[in-house]
Amino acid sequence: MTQDWLVDNRGQVRPLETQAMAERETPYRLYRFLTEVEDILANNSNPQAQLQQIVPRVRYLLDHSPWIAMPIFPNPDTGWEVLMLYDEPDFPLTVQIVAWAAGTVSPIHNHGCWGLVALLDGQEQNQFWQRSEDQLETTTTQLLNPGEILTFLPDSIHQITALGDQPTISFNLYGETDYQRRFEYDPISHQAVVF
Repeated sequence: MTQDWLVDNRGQVRPLETQAMAERETPYRLYRFLTEVEDILANNSNPQAQLQQIVPRVRYLLDHSPWIAMPIFPNPDTGWEVLMLYDEPDFPLTVQIVAWAAGTVSPIHNHGCWGLVALLDGQEQNQFWQRSEDQLETTTTQLLNPGEILTFLPDSIHQITALGDQPTISFNLYGETDYQRRFEYDPISHQAVVF
C-alpha cells in the first residue's frame, strides 16, 4: 500500500492517515470530484482535516479516470510544463497536471494555500524548509514515488528536484491561493519575494 504524507508549516513530514472511498456505481467525474471537495471545504475549516478527506477522493479520481494520465511533456526551455485542468475565478480550487524534466530543480517556494501532489510517473525529491525571522533552514527531505500523495499546509516551503532520467508527472490540487503570502526564497540571502 502506498503512503500519504503531510508537510506541516514547519517543514516536518509525517504520514497522513486517510480512509479509502467505497466503490461507486456511477463514474467519478471531475465535476463530481470538485463538488465534493467544495463541500469538504465549506464544512471544515481545518486544512489538515480537509486534506484527510480530500486525499481518498483524489486517489479514487486517479484510479477511475484514465484520461487524467494524458501525455504531457516538459518545455525544453523552462524544464517544466503545466496543463491546467481546472481553474475558475472565485472558486477555491486549481487542478493541474505538471511535468518536470529529469534533473530540473524548482526554486524554493511556498504556495500560499494548502496543496496536494499525487505522483503519476517518475520520481521526485522534495526538500523542505522552515523560515524563522530572517533565516531559512532546511528541515527534512521526502522522496515521492508513483502512487504516493504529498499534502502540505499553507506555509510549507519546499524545493522540488525531478530525479531519474524520465520526466516527473504529477496531479496537483491547490486551495485558494493568497498571492500576498506566496513567496520564492533565496537560500543565500534568506530573502522572500512574491512568487
